[in-house]
Amino acid sequence: MINGITDCTTLNNGLKMPWLGFGVFQITDGNEVVSSVKEALSVGYRSIDTAAVYNNETGVGKAIKESGIAREDIFLTTKVWNSEQRKSRTLPAFEESLERLQTDYVDLYLIHWPVDGFYIETWKAMEEIYKSGRAKSIGVSNFMDYHLDDLLPNCEVVPAVNQIEYHPYLVMSDLYDYCNSRDIRIEAWSPLMQGHIINVEPLQKLAEKYGKTPAQITLRWNIQKGVVTIPKSVQPQRILENAQIFDFEISFADMKVIDALDSGKRFGPDPNNFNF
Repeated sequence: MINGITDCTTLNNGLKMPWLGFGVFQITDGNEVVSSVKEALSVGYRSIDTAAVYNNETGVGKAIKESGIAREDIFLTTKVWNSEQRKSRTLPAFEESLERLQTDYVDLYLIHWPVDGFYIETWKAMEEIYKSGRAKSIGVSNFMDYHLDDLLPNCEVVPAVNQIEYHPYLVMSDLYDYCNSRDIRIEAWSPLMQGHIINVEPLQKLAEKYGKTPAQITLRWNIQKGVVTIPKSVQPQRILENAQIFDFEISFADMKVIDALDSGKRFGPDPNNFNF
């Protein structure tokens, strides 16, 4: 059983990554992201997920510096954006991220989206970064199984993580099984369905049964399925609530109730069809 906010999974290269992290998508750079990240760190989160395209790496770096927590005790993730997906740009883009984050390494560097014709070339650059030690692990985001089928034969380093939209309405059991069978850890973005989980009746009933909120039920379900999850909030009470998921366990039968909510519904862009 996963018992606390600092409990970790072990990635395929031996690196430990917290099961629960704090996401900063759509949190404005400056005071908002600085205060949110510092609040998350004060509550006990030790994993922070950002990206170049979020335009808040500077604030994330500032918050980490000001938190008083040692850099080596924080698992920091960022991502290379689509326009930088070519070998000549991926390396400089990574350096720019490090500069904004005020750090000399990240714990996880991800390809943000599978841009057709570029992600294999980009992966080669990611492998260089990994071998240099400036990214402790590398992975992908929003890759479907056919993207991975294309990428894996060209890898010296197997992706440690595939960060995807994952929640009770989007379980994607085939992709889940594919990644698990290859020791690629799934990480969930938008785990709370952009807030829509509060209106899902079976989650409301389970929340009542366990004395928790629908958000807490959903986050616990993610982790019990072996999925790293990174909820985001700017509200201190929600940041704390989202971390209070380690004092209960959802039964096998109730896990199946949540699994059965799967309808293939996305709240974000489709990796099969995106144009950015």
